[in-house]
Amino acid sequence: MIDRLREEPVTLSSLEEIIEEFDFLDDSEDQIEYLIDLGLDLPAIDESLKSEQYLVHGCQSNVWLDVEFIGTPAKMLVKAESDAMIVNGLVALLMAIFNGKTAEEALEINVRQIFDRLGLDRHLSPQRKNGLNGMVQRIQKAARFQLK
Repeated sequence: MIDRLREEPVTLSSLEEIIEEFDFLDDSEDQIEYLIDLGLDLPAIDESLKSEQYLVHGCQSNVWLDVEFIGTPAKMLVKAESDAMIVNGLVALLMAIFNGKTAEEALEINVRQIFDRLGLDRHLSPQRKNGLNGMVQRIQKAARFQLK
């Protein structure tokens, strides 16, 4: 596994930056490489989150995901990590989509439209798509719970 612990905090790409880069890279292999690069910048999650409670089922690889709401108004903070590089790129994409959003905003996001815009269906196996959908469902479930 790649060591992603760093001395300085990493600034993750925004959704707008990701979309611009996907548009610029018209080659599928370059887009996959960029997705993997996004994952390399993810901060490592706390080891306590690498347990069954946080494991996303339906994924081809292991993905541990936690969602917190912080501040007033409460804003979403997605923390996740996978043992697969491409999945870490998908995690970085989901963080760009959801982090900093309120529960209401998170539930209004048309994630399918974003994935279609990026052409992710061309790049992902059915198992990866299932895992990605599982991560989105977990995030949106946390948003719905926050609203109760």
